[in-house]
Amino acid sequence: MVCIAAFIILALVGIIVAIISIFKRDIGVAYWKAFKKAWGCVWKKVRLQKCETNFKDDVKNTLLKKVILKKPNLVRPLSVVIEVISVLIVAVVVWALLVSIKSLLALWALGTCNVDSPASCSLSSESCSLGDDNVEKGFFEGIGRWFTEWGDIFAAIPDATKNWRAEEYIAEPYLLIKKDSPEDGKSFAVDFLDPGCSACLQSYKNQLSSGFFDNYNTVVLLYPIEISEGNYKFQNSNLTTRLIYATKFLDEKNNYGEQILEKIFTEKTEDGVLFQSFFNTASAEEVEKTIKSWLSSFGATEEETLEIFKLKDSESVTELMKKIKDLAENKVHIKGIPTLIYDGRKHLGRYETE
Repeated sequence: MVCIAAFIILALVGIIVAIISIFKRDIGVAYWKAFKKAWGCVWKKVRLQKCETNFKDDVKNTLLKKVILKKPNLVRPLSVVIEVISVLIVAVVVWALLVSIKSLLALWALGTCNVDSPASCSLSSESCSLGDDNVEKGFFEGIGRWFTEWGDIFAAIPDATKNWRAEEYIAEPYLLIKKDSPEDGKSFAVDFLDPGCSACLQSYKNQLSSGFFDNYNTVVLLYPIEISEGNYKFQNSNLTTRLIYATKFLDEKNNYGEQILEKIFTEKTEDGVLFQSFFNTASAEEVEKTIKSWLSSFGATEEETLEIFKLKDSESVTELMKKIKDLAENKVHIKGIPTLIYDGRKHLGRYETE
């Protein structure tokens, strides 16, 4: 291991030596001689051959020559220390290389270098991670998850290379943004959004301001992030989603649901608080009261509003949400919210205006 550690250190200092050797050529010659010896040793190790012992001894003698003269009784323990340090250097470098390769593969396949928490490392975009980011993992659980992530990355490679047709990932009845019906000649786009996710809000606003909704038949599939059975990452996301989809089961042609979503993402309360922020902290009763007032302003009758609130807990809405959850997790394999599909590709993170 000493020769491998020496090679790693020599490789790291190579750039500095190259600059110094411009002015002092003899240093460059000596470095190159040592580097070739180290590489020769490493190459033999790779081929499972025995390394030249003289190079290993050269390295140790260089480090211990002063100790040999002054305190020879320390040579043996220090020699062991050098071996241990060499093993640690090699282990750290190998681990760093594996992490780098894993991160690069994840960026390419998933759009994030952190498989468990895309929000902490996404490719030039912001997203909301699935699951609970605050759950602490034990040492062995963390090691197990590290290996599982490799499986997630390799499983996602086919997704990174396939041609994604947005219309294949639509569950009906759906929310069609800014249009009464799909327009002929325009491609479909699908947005997986959580009403409580700030990255989804920003993505929606970016799409709105850039004219994205005018250029694509954009279908929004609402996916409230569930962190455990019956518990959601954002307070009232599940309630809001159910009420929005209930409007579609009342009458698929009305646009009450689309208007509710637009208000959550783009408007503020009388106190100047974004409705999304208000919904994420308010009680369920306050959210229901707010949506009732919105429905009235949209032109919904009192009977229609009562029916919408009955439908929110219906089997029809529950089945639709299960279908969207299955699409998101088992067909689109989302790792964070928002996830968008358009122009034949899957995009993780908020939509960025050009």
